[in-house]
Amino acid sequence: MDYKATLNLPRTEFPMKANLPQKEPERLAWWDQERVYDRIQEARDGCPRYILHDGPPYANGHIHIGHGLNKILKDIIIKSKTMAGFQAPYIPGWDCHGLPIEHQVTKQLGPKKKDLSAVELRKLCREYAEKFVEIQRDEFRRLGVFGDWDHPYLTMDHAYEAAIVREFGKFVERDRVYKGLKPVLWCTVDQTALAEAEVEYEDHLSLSVYVKFPFTVSPAEMGSDHRLGLPTVKELKAVSAVIWTTTPWT
Repeated sequence: MDYKATLNLPRTEFPMKANLPQKEPERLAWWDQERVYDRIQEARDGCPRYILHDGPPYANGHIHIGHGLNKILKDIIIKSKTMAGFQAPYIPGWDCHGLPIEHQVTKQLGPKKKDLSAVELRKLCREYAEKFVEIQRDEFRRLGVFGDWDHPYLTMDHAYEAAIVREFGKFVERDRVYKGLKPVLWCTVDQTALAEAEVEYEDHLSLSVYVKFPFTVSPAEMGSDHRLGLPTVKELKAVSAVIWTTTPWT
């Protein structure tokens, strides 16, 4: 006897298994087919706008947990603002310049890099960035992040670069730009200037000491100056000030 057939179990069309490897792409395709993101923006047309400016990731490899945390939190904010009645478009972007991309290309080239001109190296970096923009775009979409993924901003787009030059030109016209001398960090391997964020200092074990400086006058004789944090108990004797320093030689 099939005892399962004797039970009045609830019936549902939901499958017993999630089957995510198949269902996720189907859901994404349905979102695209139904223009879900575009229809959300159309439905919120005329509402107060909420703009989240996306600090772009480097297009230098596959996304990692840091990218996921960043994009998912932004997606939560955008969707919550949309549900609160705002028109909250999200324009994703990518940083296609800088050392992270050049480092990856340099690893692939190896010794061959010395035989390339600066123009040839930049061309390879652009191609590498274009490749991972497409890869990261698909990976972000797999996270369920809504956005205008068909029209992102890329820092290597000529129109984007031209806009930067125009804005910089306004600073020049207003006499806000000057040329001077400034010491900079320089990478002898990549032959380029480094930002402070790109420099890692080697860990160094440094000794620290606690030094006790006894008071030559008792706290009672000093009075109760609360600004100095001095004790007011007259019986307290042999009071010292403790100093902590990582530079004991001073």
